[in-house]
Amino acid sequence: MFITLLIATFVIAFLVSSIMILVFKTPIDKILNRIISDEISSAWTRYIKFAIYVTGISSGVRIHSLEKYITKPMVEHAEIVQLNAERWVLEVYRTVIGTLGGIAWMLLVFFIFALIAYVIARAFELKNKAKNKEE
Repeated sequence: MFITLLIATFVIAFLVSSIMILVFKTPIDKILNRIISDEISSAWTRYIKFAIYVTGISSGVRIHSLEKYITKPMVEHAEIVQLNAERWVLEVYRTVIGTLGGIAWMLLVFFIFALIAYVIARAFELKNKAKNKEE
């Protein structure tokens, strides 16, 4: 039963990550094309998608939390937590929320750095435009 739960949480985290990639594909492409404006932006887009998968799956599939279903607690007369229907629902919910939370933090960091890069690129463009007008 534990292996089934592990596989199920992995598949759910993968699907949620895939949906988030579809949702954020266009904004990421536009931002990277604007900031980098070179053929290398497609490589960066692929890397960001890979990072979303890694972050989403690692945040959604929490191995240390799932260990309670196979490891006996160190407390005397304690038993292994039973994996019943209620626990399945709870673990699926934790997987979805964990995946979304991890991806949200990753994208927040990406968009903050992208905003900083955009401001710097825009400042150089305005500086060059002003320099060209003077000539």
